[in-house]
Amino acid sequence: MCRPAPLLLDEPFGPLDAQTREDLEDLLREVHRAEGTTTVLVTHDIDESVYVGDRVVVLSPGPRPHVVLDLPVELPADRGQIGTRGSQAFVALRAKVGHAVRAGTGH
Repeated sequence: MCRPAPLLLDEPFGPLDAQTREDLEDLLREVHRAEGTTTVLVTHDIDESVYVGDRVVVLSPGPRPHVVLDLPVELPADRGQIGTRGSQAFVALRAKVGHAVRAGTGH
């Protein structure tokens, strides 16, 4: 069995339909929990970053990016798509990330 350390993923769920994306987000969380593999997920999807991550780092655009936000995601480890995404904690974290993305791009 291959156990990479760390696991680097660049927009792996981008071209997928919504249901498959959610299933794979849950699978990735399960693998991370079971294997303890450090995972770096690059995504432009704010909801995905908050749902999947234990930490969200927002970078500014451009040839010399800098960290705009480094936010721990303090959600329960056992997450469900509907319950987690509907929680006040998720909505608040999503708003913080969204504001940082907008601030980092100048919008």
